[in-house]
Amino acid sequence: MKKNFLFAMAALLMSCPAFSDNSDKATNPLIYADVPDMSMVRVGDTYYMSSTTMHMVPGVPIMKSKDLSNWELISYAYNTLTDSLETMNLENGKNTYGRGSWASCIRYHKGYYYVSTFAQTTNKTYFFITKDLEKGPWKRIEFSPSYHDMTFFLDEDGKNYMIYGNGKLFMAELKSDLSGVVPGTERVLIENASAPAGDKIMLGAEGSQLFKVNGKFYLFNITWPINGMRTVVVHRADKITGPYEGRVVFQDKGIAQGGMIDTPDGRWFAYLFQDCGAVGRIPYLVPMEWKDGWPVLGIDGKAPDYLDLPASKGLNPGIVCSDDFSRKANDMALPLTWQWNHNPDNSLWSVSEREGYLRLTTGSITNTILQAKNILSQRTFGPVSSASTSVDVSGMKDGDYAGLTLFQEKYGFVAVKKVGDKKYIVMADASGKEPVEVVSIPCKADKVYFKAECDFRDRTDKGYFYYSLDGKKWMEIGSVIKMQYTLSHFMGYRFGLFNYATKEVGGHVDFDYFNIDDDISK
Repeated sequence: MKKNFLFAMAALLMSCPAFSDNSDKATNPLIYADVPDMSMVRVGDTYYMSSTTMHMVPGVPIMKSKDLSNWELISYAYNTLTDSLETMNLENGKNTYGRGSWASCIRYHKGYYYVSTFAQTTNKTYFFITKDLEKGPWKRIEFSPSYHDMTFFLDEDGKNYMIYGNGKLFMAELKSDLSGVVPGTERVLIENASAPAGDKIMLGAEGSQLFKVNGKFYLFNITWPINGMRTVVVHRADKITGPYEGRVVFQDKGIAQGGMIDTPDGRWFAYLFQDCGAVGRIPYLVPMEWKDGWPVLGIDGKAPDYLDLPASKGLNPGIVCSDDFSRKANDMALPLTWQWNHNPDNSLWSVSEREGYLRLTTGSITNTILQAKNILSQRTFGPVSSASTSVDVSGMKDGDYAGLTLFQEKYGFVAVKKVGDKKYIVMADASGKEPVEVVSIPCKADKVYFKAECDFRDRTDKGYFYYSLDGKKWMEIGSVIKMQYTLSHFMGYRFGLFNYATKEVGGHVDFDYFNIDDDISK
């Protein structure tokens, strides 16, 4: 996926959506936040969706909906991908940005939910199996190597298959316990799956998702013609093993990669996503109908702005949420909307050490936020969004930085920096060639307020930073960052709370709250 995507992303010229809320119907994009590589399944009247969050932990988020419009996070397939690699633990200057796990596939079969994924970081393919997506427990199966963009199918004949690859697609039979490939069963399924889109291809067909409808098999893929746009190609066959015939089924605004889902009342939709700059890769639903045994996507071939589904109630608190860090008995330590950047050190964070606060304590030395452990993050979202926090910095040590970031490779942040026995409010901007500490303001207060704002309208992709000493009067600080979606991180910008040490470990800060809003002052 990533290797073949490098030149394609640079060529992306499609515009992102204008936001509209003047309807009682659902609107596209379905989720205006980074939820890429979706896979969906319906069980009864409930829909489930898995997605990609790569180097974030926990991983492979699982979402639930009753109406295809309003989604909530209900679990993750794993807590950590691996605990043994320096790359996942941000040790010795190593990391795994833009890797981790990708392109999951969720399916339901005879009372069990199956979620697969693969990881460049570990060179492994994974299956996670449970009877209860919300409560677990999960059975974990892993084997080498990692099979690129793998989709799987549990057939009624008792055999298990997977399809994977880029351009040239392969099929293999899986062992009955899903512990690996049956030796000798790997073969080419489709020699050139990009062919329906022409012979000048920038991104070979990938992102495979396989479905069986009315006795026929349908294989969805994305491909990208040179000087064209991200395109949906579908192949169909009478048998899972082929032969397959293919055609282009959708080309509109670069909305592509995904699969199809039906409703209990017999309607069909394709679920796809669009690359939308710094906010990330955002999901769309496209109405679908059947004609001569083929899926026909869109309204006159286009993705509509409105959908014949209930209106969205917003992303808060299902996909993002505010948090006052107060916990009652039996509460989760952190809502599911939070994820750590790489593996956390669980001995160095707490929501109970000081009641009503998130405490982050430093435990390693680094000179860059990119190698800082225990950055706690949530998605930014469009068309505009902001996050604010209050932090008690009285426990900082010399050389510590603590604050609020808009996090990607080209990050920005506002923070308190401790230098000797003095404190400074600083703003850092890494959106240029090199990170720059733009401004430094002396600060005597032990409690400081920070705010970050994002403007994703019309691909503006600008980030603003503010500070306050009373939580009421906000002062803009430093430069406006030009947020940029980079392939090295392969993820939309995240709001993040952080505390890292550059000289000595053991300093701590206490965050009082994290508040999100879908409005900004700009």
